[in-house]
Amino acid sequence: MPNHKSSTWNYSVPAALLLMAPFDILASLAMDIYLPVVPVMPGILATTPAIIQLTLSLYMTILGVGQIVFGPISDRIGRRPVVICGALLFAVASLLMAATVSAPAFLALRLLQAIGASAALVATFATVRDVYADRPEGVTIYGLFSAMLAFVPALGPIAGALLADRFGWRAIFLALGLLAIAAMANAIPRWRETRPTGTEGERRSFGPILRNGAFWTYTLGFSAAMASFFVFFSTAPRVLIDRADYSELAFSLVFATAALVMIVTTRFAKRFVALWGITGSLARGMALLILGAVLLVVGQSVAAPSFWTFILPMWVIAVGIVFTGSVTPNGALQAFGHVAGTAVALYFCIQSLIVGVLGTLAVVLLGGDTAFPLAGYSMTMAIVTLVALGVLARQRPAEA
Repeated sequence: MPNHKSSTWNYSVPAALLLMAPFDILASLAMDIYLPVVPVMPGILATTPAIIQLTLSLYMTILGVGQIVFGPISDRIGRRPVVICGALLFAVASLLMAATVSAPAFLALRLLQAIGASAALVATFATVRDVYADRPEGVTIYGLFSAMLAFVPALGPIAGALLADRFGWRAIFLALGLLAIAAMANAIPRWRETRPTGTEGERRSFGPILRNGAFWTYTLGFSAAMASFFVFFSTAPRVLIDRADYSELAFSLVFATAALVMIVTTRFAKRFVALWGITGSLARGMALLILGAVLLVVGQSVAAPSFWTFILPMWVIAVGIVFTGSVTPNGALQAFGHVAGTAVALYFCIQSLIVGVLGTLAVVLLGGDTAFPLAGYSMTMAIVTLVALGVLARQRPAEA
């Protein structure tokens, strides 16, 4: 029998976050901090806008799909070597991107950067699953990860614009490389191996995971929550700047309030999850997504876009995102502790595909300068998740 205990990981929650969160944040920051210079990169690298757009699309694709490769690898050789090697590859690629003048080289390095980010991301979350699956602190860890990631799309482009304006576009990738080196330097002496012992000879297979009802139910819930923020991120500039006449600074401030709500909610999430359990927390999270969607539709129908009709309903959705993100990893992965890396890889890959495909379709089909994409996606996915949760409850009445 595999041993799921990790006697070497004795860090407090703040210390654990300081150790693990940088890898999670950097994987997302590498996309968002780059956005302000995308329009000028074709001229800088003497290429076409399509090639530069490819550096965005391929990064997102590799970040998600690459986890299918690195999850099983982390189950076989351990979390520590995967996260360290991934961070090293990310750092080297970022620093070389800051020095390149060739579009083909820039694109190739961008792919390597995404591969490194993917490896570090999946190994980090597998470590969280190894250590905190049966601890109440796990709720706090997952909730804070979700809240911090909400800040990245809000603050990343601002940081990128400031760096590019003051030091030039190369400073963006130089900063990413140096941050990755700092995170790696912190991790090398302190990151202890957490992979369960006794699983070295086990066969890693996606089949049992993909046939598990709980895995799909909680992965759908996570996708509902994360893509709700993705759709908010995609539509908010057009709704608030183009239609509500917010300045860029005012927009940034009100946008960041959604992340602030998530951080405040995380402070109290552990006690509510203890009271409601995993299933109850997911159900309430989905109910809040539905309530926020209803408020968005009402606001869109009766008034012009404003803080009250767009941001306030997003606060409701943000609370639901925290309740959901705090429990979906354990709900989806609780039966797969012995192959946590493989299960985490599928969990994030499926979520990435749902977010990328359905979230983008919602924005394109429902009007990106209105509240309807956010309302439509949040409500639809929340209802689908609640139906799946009901089916799961009938199949397995007692929560594991």
